[in-house]
Amino acid sequence: MSEGSVKIVYEGGVGEIEEKKSRFIASVCPVTSEEEAIAFFSKKKKEYWDARHNCTAFTIGEKHENTRCNDDGEPSGTAGRPMLDVLLREDIHNVAVVVTRYFGGTLLGTGGLVRAYQKSVQEGLKNSTILERHHGFELMIHTDYTFLGKIQYILAQSSITTLDTIYTDGVSIRTMVPSEQLSALQKELVSGTNGQARLEVGDEVLYAILDGEVVLF
Repeated sequence: MSEGSVKIVYEGGVGEIEEKKSRFIASVCPVTSEEEAIAFFSKKKKEYWDARHNCTAFTIGEKHENTRCNDDGEPSGTAGRPMLDVLLREDIHNVAVVVTRYFGGTLLGTGGLVRAYQKSVQEGLKNSTILERHHGFELMIHTDYTFLGKIQYILAQSSITTLDTIYTDGVSIRTMVPSEQLSALQKELVSGTNGQARLEVGDEVLYAILDGEVVLF
C-alpha cells in the first residue's frame, strides 16, 4: 500500500458462521463519524432484536484515532475487543461492525468465543468491497504525437492510472496521480519530453480505483 493511502470499506457486506449451533452474523458498514456508527448499531439491534447478543466495534480516522467496542453481555474481552482487533490488524479505516449471536445452547468458552467473533468479522469483510483510498491530483498532460509513446511508458512505469486520452491535433491525457508521486512524475515528464509536454494540475482529491474506474470521496 502506498504512502498516504488507507484501506476503507466502500460497500458493507454480511457474513455468517456457525459454531456449535450458535449463529454469528457479521454486518459491516462504512462510517465517517461515531454518530454514524451508533446509528448503524441501533439499526442492527432493532433488526436482530430477538438475538442473545449484538456485539459492536468501530474504528474511525486515518490513524485509527477513534475506536470503540462492546461485548453486549458476552464475557468481558471475548467479543468486542477481538472484533476490533481484526479491523486494526487488517488496517481497515472508517468501518463499523455488528456481530449478532443467536445462542445455540452450547457454551463455547472464552477461547471459542474469541475465535468465533473474529472469524465472523473476517467473513463479513470478505463479503464487503474494500478499496485503497489515496490523496491525489488530477493531472492533464498535453503533448504532440512525437512524445506520446514516451509519456505512456513513464506513466506505466509509475503505475499511474489513465482516466482518458483525447486525440486531436495533439494528445491530451487525463491521469490521477497519488500526492506523494506528483512532484517526481512532473520532473520525469518534463525531462522525458525535453520540456515539450504541458502539464495542468487540478485540485487535490480523495480517490480510489474500482474496476478500473476512479471513485471520488
